[in-house]
Amino acid sequence: MIDRRGAIGGGLALLGGCTLPRGRERLLYRDDFARGLDQWVLEAEKPGRISATGGALDVAVPAGVTLWFRERLEAPIAIDYIVTPVAAGGEWDQVSDVNAFWMATDPRAPGGDVLARTRSGAFADYDELRTYYVGIGGNRNTTTRFRRYVGERDNRPLLPQHDRSGAADMLVPNRPTRIRLIADGRHIAVLRDGAAPFVLDDPAPYTRGHFGLRTTWSHLRVSDFRIWRL
Repeated sequence: MIDRRGAIGGGLALLGGCTLPRGRERLLYRDDFARGLDQWVLEAEKPGRISATGGALDVAVPAGVTLWFRERLEAPIAIDYIVTPVAAGGEWDQVSDVNAFWMATDPRAPGGDVLARTRSGAFADYDELRTYYVGIGGNRNTTTRFRRYVGERDNRPLLPQHDRSGAADMLVPNRPTRIRLIADGRHIAVLRDGAAPFVLDDPAPYTRGHFGLRTTWSHLRVSDFRIWRL
C-alpha cells in the first residue's frame, strides 16, 4: 500500500554485465516484481494501492501517479514491459491511461535529474520536463498520443500523426499489451505488441534521462520489466 509519495521497499536485479540471447541486445536491468520496489520512486496525487508481489506490479489509484525507475539511462536503449488494464469491479478499475515518460530530464534540477525535484503527481507538474511521452488509452480510453516535451510550462507539443482516436488504438479490458520504448540516436519509437504506432526521427534526440511509468484513475498490472542496451 502507498501513502502519498516516496520510495517503496523491495529489490531489483541489476544485470550490468549480462548478455541474453536476444540478437545483439544486452540486458542492463530487470524487475520481476517479486520482492517489492526499492528501485522506484513514487509521485502520487492521492493515496492508492501499489504492491509488487508474485511477479507483478499492481497499481490501483484514484488520481495521477508516476513511478520513476531510479537508474539514469543512456541511449541507445529499449525499455520492455507487459501491462494489463484491469477491469474486475474494483474501486479504481477504469480502463485508461497506460502512459510512460522516457529519457526524461528536468532543466530546473541540478544536472537535469528528475529525481532531484518533488512533484505532486498531477499531470501538469511534468510540463517542464524534456522527455518523450506516450499515453495509450488516455482521457478515459479515448485518445492514444505520443509527444516530445520541450521543457516549457503549458506546452506539450502534439503532431497530428501522433494523435490517434481509432478503436484499434485503444485499450482492451484485461488484455495484456507488450510495450517497447526505444531511444536509439535519432530513432525514437513506441512498439505495441510488435507494431510501431509511433516513430520519430528526432534531429536533436534526448539521449539520457529517466523512465517513468504513469497512469491516472486506473488499475494497471505490470510484469516482465526489462531494459536493454541496443
